Order: sequence, then C-alpha cells, then structure tokens
Amino acid sequence: MLELITPEDVRQKRIELGLTQSELASRAGVSQPLIARIESGDVDPRLSTLRRIVDALNSAEQQKSTVRDVMHSPVIWVTPDERVGELVRLMDTHGFSQVPVFEEGVCIGSVSADTIAAHITQTGAELTKEMYVRDIMEEPFPTVPLTDDLSVVVNLLRLHPAVLMVEEGNIMGVITKHDIIRLVGLDR
Repeated sequence: MLELITPEDVRQKRIELGLTQSELASRAGVSQPLIARIESGDVDPRLSTLRRIVDALNSAEQQKSTVRDVMHSPVIWVTPDERVGELVRLMDTHGFSQVPVFEEGVCIGSVSADTIAAHITQTGAELTKEMYVRDIMEEPFPTVPLTDDLSVVVNLLRLHPAVLMVEEGNIMGVITKHDIIRLVGLDR
C-alpha cells in the first residue's frame, strides 16, 4: 500500500538525500518542472507518477548507505608466509571466495577463488597445499573510507572481488559483491 506523501515530504527527502530536482526527475522518469510543481504544491500528480517518485527516493536512499552499513568485520586474512592449504581451509570454513593478505598490519595482496583456479589452469595442477600464499597472491583490494557512500564501493566491485574499509589508516571491514546482492535482497 502506498503511504500518503506530501509535497513537503518529497522536497525534504530529496534534500536529505542530496538530490537536485533534475536528478530526482531523471531517476523517476519525469520532468524537472513537474518535480518543482509537485514540491510547491501547484500540481496534484497521478498516483503512478507519485509511485515512481517514491520509488526513486527509496532507491536513492538505499544507494546512500555507507560502507559501515554493509561491511563485514573483523576482516579474516592470511599472511604471505601461510601455506595455500591453510588458505583454502580458511576460505572453505568461512564460505569466502576471496581473502586479503596482510603483513605487519598492511594489506599487501589478495587471493580469490579465481586466483587459485587461474593458477591451476596456467600451471597445470602444480598448485599444492604446501605452496606459500605469496607465490599466488595478486594485487591488494582497494580501500575506501568508512564514511564513503556505498556507490563508491559498487563501482570498485566492478573491477575487484572485494573492497576494504579504512578508518584512520586501520582496516575496519570488507565488502564483497555478495554483500551488495544481499543488500538489495536478491539472495532471498
């Protein structure tokens, strides 16, 4: 059921979300002048138009989530001197498909299920549980301040399997593609 929303509610929510009238109009598929007229109370929109505006505001609010709202903490990690067998056990135990590699508190690399599969494919079956993580690790995951919008993380996840959250130089959490899917409820 559609909650009653007043012109002032539309205006207030739009401003809270940091959207211009043009941005809201674009998201809702209506014109900017219509948004201005609705907010000023000059026009009484059709229910279908109001529904699109409310949906656009709700979508913008969901995207406005910060990384703190979605991240997992504490971060499970390995060192470059750990064996691949231990890494695989850790990934299996926790259900992770990627793990950051830390050395002296600094993320220096990462390993994902794709990394392991690529190594096996490229070298035959030469990947053994006795190999070291440093022998197969890839570049570290990117980092984002805890205060950033989730949209920053979503863009980074297009190129990386995970993103680490930092606060005052300390790693505070991690977000993966699966976390984003869970956020929008596609994994139910």
